[in-house]
Amino acid sequence: MSQNAEPAQHSPTAPLSGVLVADFSRILAGPYATMLLADLGADVVKVEGPSGDDTRTWTPPTRGEVSTYYLGINRGKRSIALDLRDEDDVEVARKLARRADVLIENLKPGGMAKYGLDFESVRRDNPALVYTSITGFGSGPGRHVPGYDLMVQAVSGLMSLTGDPDGPPYRAGISVFDVMAGNHAAIGILAALRHRDATGTGQLVEVNLLSSALTGLVNHSSAYVAGGTVPYRMGNAHPSVFPYEPLPTADNDLIVTAANDGQFRALCEVLGIPEVADDPRFAHNADRTVHREQLRPLLVERLVTRGATEWFEALVAAGVPSGPINTIDGGFAMAERFGLDPVVTVGEGSRAVPTTRNPIRFSATPAAYRLPPPELDEHGEELRKWLCASEAADRD
Repeated sequence: MSQNAEPAQHSPTAPLSGVLVADFSRILAGPYATMLLADLGADVVKVEGPSGDDTRTWTPPTRGEVSTYYLGINRGKRSIALDLRDEDDVEVARKLARRADVLIENLKPGGMAKYGLDFESVRRDNPALVYTSITGFGSGPGRHVPGYDLMVQAVSGLMSLTGDPDGPPYRAGISVFDVMAGNHAAIGILAALRHRDATGTGQLVEVNLLSSALTGLVNHSSAYVAGGTVPYRMGNAHPSVFPYEPLPTADNDLIVTAANDGQFRALCEVLGIPEVADDPRFAHNADRTVHREQLRPLLVERLVTRGATEWFEALVAAGVPSGPINTIDGGFAMAERFGLDPVVTVGEGSRAVPTTRNPIRFSATPAAYRLPPPELDEHGEELRKWLCASEAADRD
């Protein structure tokens, strides 16, 4: 780990204690990855241009005058504003790269080379560096194509799978592949740090949105790669499991999932139609999937006699996965009900910001929430002084 890192509010028990991350990324995939690393104890220095990360201006909604988009992915970091058109600021950036254990960037391919901050340039002075690059379509022939999540949802095939069978394709409700690529970047960084600790040598870690998308399409990708089948839009239905979709009740739709024969038999028992589980058309999952149009009305006929909440309680008690279709507030309420404590407040007083808790639980080294999302260049002066002092100490 970096011998020169000087983390703010350093926690020696955190898994990534002592790891210094130079974060040259912006918007979502990179900042999401570095927030996860910060939660695990890394000292993340967020390098921003003079106008700041684009998401600072992505409003509404806001908390006060600050974008909630920005707040949601930038806790635990220190901010320094550097104008890479200014040679003095470029030198500060290079000093930071020389000190870092990890550097992460998502500029257009080749963008960092203009400033001598590309992997080959930086590794000459810092051979132990884990250098992570996130692109839209890789560093090969697709390097010139800008990478935005919506584009990747389209070109990967996800949108062809989302929406009603007879309707238009839809995007997912979140930037799903940015988040997925951020997770993949964090995993790659942790693996590369493990290798670095064993060998003393860093490496280049590359992640691109399209590859993250294709692996993230999981069973649909496999249907094509292994089976030669091109999946298609099925609304809320599942191509290989039934029931596995929302079904109507007396008041609201309810997600009903019976992914194996035991769950289906339990579902039929709760619905008061045990004989349906013995019907040869529905005995096994493959049979139920083939005969879904015959099975669905039998289930709906019983479900519409009671409300969604009542069925939810009864089905879960019988071991049948099910759930109401909540809005976001309902999702947080359910997490609270289940003791998951989904909200953590970072900072104090006027700087206190409620954020979504890191989903990983550790028995010995819990996530730490040390700093609220930083204001632009909030830590610029202290970081510049520290970098200059560190360089001077090296010369002496």
